[in-house]
Amino acid sequence: MKVFSSVYTFDYSWEEVSSANWRKYCPWNDQSTHVISVDTLSRDVDPATGILRTERLITCNQSAPAWVVSLLGGAKISHVYETSFVSPADKRVTMCSTNLTWSNILRVRETVTYQPDLTASSPGHERTRFTQDAKITALCGGWQKVKTKIEEASIERFSENARRGREGFEAVLEMSRRVFGEEREREQMN
Repeated sequence: MKVFSSVYTFDYSWEEVSSANWRKYCPWNDQSTHVISVDTLSRDVDPATGILRTERLITCNQSAPAWVVSLLGGAKISHVYETSFVSPADKRVTMCSTNLTWSNILRVRETVTYQPDLTASSPGHERTRFTQDAKITALCGGWQKVKTKIEEASIERFSENARRGREGFEAVLEMSRRVFGEEREREQMN
């Protein structure tokens, strides 16, 4: 098993980040062109806690290295199952995802959290801490060299994709702030 961990601070409030999170794979994000569709499977609010729980299926164009595809075979389309929990009371978004494609060969478990970064925020300038952890496990029993190579290639690819994902989400946050700011100005003028 290989582990990937990353911490990043967005220069946006938790309210902005948690709202824009639902638009992460929109046309404003030029880093997510591999995402074909995002389908909401279920969504409900726990009446006791106020936590919004959402299950989504994310369909993507496959981006596995060519040598992995030639070795293991596979389709050009991949699917990821995501469960998210939004706690307005705690100001915390937690998203857990796992691959469905090739899950018998490679298991990827990712957990992402967004919460206010109180150490980096100041009055009128709130920031949000983003934590990302992934555990990648190749399930090729007995083939330690192949297993290690697959895990190493996967963690490298995951790291590259994580960086591009943050860059793309920054673009979504910037556009969201601008568009919603313009909308507020229009409403105030009327």
